[in-house]
Amino acid sequence: MGRIVSASAASHAPGLIGLFDGAPPESQQVVRNIFGRIRKDWESSRPDVVIAFANDHLANGRPRVYPDFLIGMADRHEGPAEWYQEWIGCRDYAVPGDPEIAEQLLTGMTQRGIRMFGQRENLEFDDNISIPTVWTDLDTLGPALVPIMHNVTVPPFPGPKECYRVGQAVREFVERDLPDGCRVALLGTGGLSHEPGGKRYFFIDEEFDHWFLGLLEAGDHERLLEEVTLERLEAAGAGGTAELLSWIVVLGAAGPAARCESLGYTAYENWKSGVGGVLWHIEDAQDARG
Repeated sequence: MGRIVSASAASHAPGLIGLFDGAPPESQQVVRNIFGRIRKDWESSRPDVVIAFANDHLANGRPRVYPDFLIGMADRHEGPAEWYQEWIGCRDYAVPGDPEIAEQLLTGMTQRGIRMFGQRENLEFDDNISIPTVWTDLDTLGPALVPIMHNVTVPPFPGPKECYRVGQAVREFVERDLPDGCRVALLGTGGLSHEPGGKRYFFIDEEFDHWFLGLLEAGDHERLLEEVTLERLEAAGAGGTAELLSWIVVLGAAGPAARCESLGYTAYENWKSGVGGVLWHIEDAQDARG
């Protein structure tokens, strides 16, 4: 029996590294706090593997044949992909993979009616994996990485309720299929409100962002899944805010008993995205289940 020991979610945006130095000091501090807390949680919970749900930006599939979930099964995950290096402006990294757990995950999700695909070659990573990896120094921390590229761009893709059920299936997989003592951290990365390349490219819907973070902290999952619709996500930023579906996968895995703590929020225009992060207190859920 495996165990989820950490669950968190955080924004990614190329500017969080490439345009970081030009941001106001208070915005810089929010980013440091978010990723510092996530790293500290990983240090204390000592996961063997980080399973990361990260939005794919058309880098690992074609629009006509585009998987909703693509598991990276390589034994080593390197990035950022060459095409994105100058755009993101971050250092190179290499994180060990865990092909065995990735294979088990693919099988386990299929058995639970969740269709995922797998790729043994290194995936193309842009800011989706690169930002959290570099900010937490995951490549020096020790855990293996199993990245899951999540389609939130090419419709039709799973909505909030379906993504929540994916998270529930992930928790069941960890607890029933992984070997005794296997410690798993979950990470969702993407969002908050933004509209990449759209007519509202520099618009950040701060009201929506605070509302969404408030729903997470309130812990009423049923209400969140009723009110956070695909239409509401698109209204807060077409083609971008739906990245929060990856947070909702982790929400489903954490479960309603896990208290959610906001790690901070900022809206700096040149980052072109609301930036925030949350941490679920997994020990609350474990105590509730006995």
